[in-house]
Amino acid sequence: MSDTPENPAEEAPVAEAAKAGTQPQQQQQYQVQVDDSKVMATYANFCRVTGSPEELIIDFGLNPQPVGVPQQAIAVTQRVIVNFFTAKRLLAALSMSVQRHEAVFGVLETDIQKRVRQK
Repeated sequence: MSDTPENPAEEAPVAEAAKAGTQPQQQQQYQVQVDDSKVMATYANFCRVTGSPEELIIDFGLNPQPVGVPQQAIAVTQRVIVNFFTAKRLLAALSMSVQRHEAVFGVLETDIQKRVRQK
C-alpha cells in the first residue's frame, strides 16, 4: 500500500454535494501519521476469514504444501480482528492495490493448478 492511504469515507462530501445539487469541492487529502517502529513482519500464503455479525476474524499462516491437500495442519501465526467498516476499507485498499499491480504486471491467476506446469 502507499504511504498516503485512500479512505473511502472521504467520498462522503462528494455524495452530499451531489444530493444538494452543488459541485463537489476538491477532495481533501489527509496525511495520517503511522508509527511502525514495533511492527513484526511475517510471510503468509494462507488466509482464512471467519466472523460474527459484529466483526471479521482474519487468520494468516504458512502452508508448507501449497499444491494439493495439505497433509499436516496449517499453523496460523497471525490473527487480525476487524469490524465490518474497517473490513470494507481494507477490501477497497486491497482491491485498488491488486488492480494497480495487474495493470503493470498482468492478471494474477489465483488457481494454482493453472499456474503449475504439469510434467
